[in-house]
Amino acid sequence: MKQTSALMQTLKRQLKSQGKTYQDVAIHLGLSEVSIKRLFNEGQISVSRLECICDYIDLSLIELMQLTDFEQTKIHCLSAEQEREIVADLLLLLVSICIVNGYTFDEILNQYDISDTECIRKLAILDRIKIIELLPNNRIKLKISANFSWLANGPIQQFFQQCVKEEFFHCRFNQTTEKLQVINGLLSAASNAEIQKSMQRLVSEFVELKKSDSDLAMEQKHGTTLVVAIRQWNSSLFKSLENK
Repeated sequence: MKQTSALMQTLKRQLKSQGKTYQDVAIHLGLSEVSIKRLFNEGQISVSRLECICDYIDLSLIELMQLTDFEQTKIHCLSAEQEREIVADLLLLLVSICIVNGYTFDEILNQYDISDTECIRKLAILDRIKIIELLPNNRIKLKISANFSWLANGPIQQFFQQCVKEEFFHCRFNQTTEKLQVINGLLSAASNAEIQKSMQRLVSEFVELKKSDSDLAMEQKHGTTLVVAIRQWNSSLFKSLENK
C-alpha cells in the first residue's frame, strides 16, 4: 500500500508539472472528478488505469516507478550533527535556507550581500553534506525530497524558536498576506489527534504549493512562514487563581 501511495504522489507531481488537473484525468478516463480524487487519495487503482493515466502524460509505468524510486532515495532530513554544523555558521544557514527554497546561485547573489567565492564555499559544504550536487558553472542540483524538513526540535528549529519567534509574533497580522487565529477549548485526546491530522494535511498542501510555484520568477514569490501548533496548555496568567 505504501508503494502504491508513493507512486500516486509521484504521478500527481508529474501531472501538475504538465498543467494537468484531476478534471483533465477524469475526462480522459471517463470518470467523475470525485472518483479521480478518491483514486489518488486512497491509492486504490488498477494497473490498467495507472497505465492509462501514464499514457495521457507520455510517461511509461516503468518511468513512473523509476521516478518514485529516485524520489525515495532523496534526503528527507539531516542528522542533528549536520544541522549543528549549519546553524553554527550564519552565512551557511542563510545559503542553506535559500537552497531548500529553490534559489539559484545568481538569485542568492542578487538578493544578499555575499561574494561569489563565499557563496561557492558554502555550496561546497552543502555538496559534502549531500543536500545538493554542485555542478559546473555553479548550477545546483537539489538532492533533497519534496517533503524535506528540518528535524523536529533539532538545532535549526531550536535556533528559530529562540531567535525568531518574538520577531515573528511582533506583528498586527492585519495585512492581506497575514493571518493569526487563536482558539481554545476542551478537547478529548481523539479530537486532538484529528486536529493534528488536519494540521499535517495543511503542511502537505503548503509543500505542494511551494513546489508548484517553483518555476515562477523569483520576483513573483515572497518568503512566507507558516506556523502550525497545538498543545494541551493553560496560560500561566490564571495559575494563581486555580484551586490547589
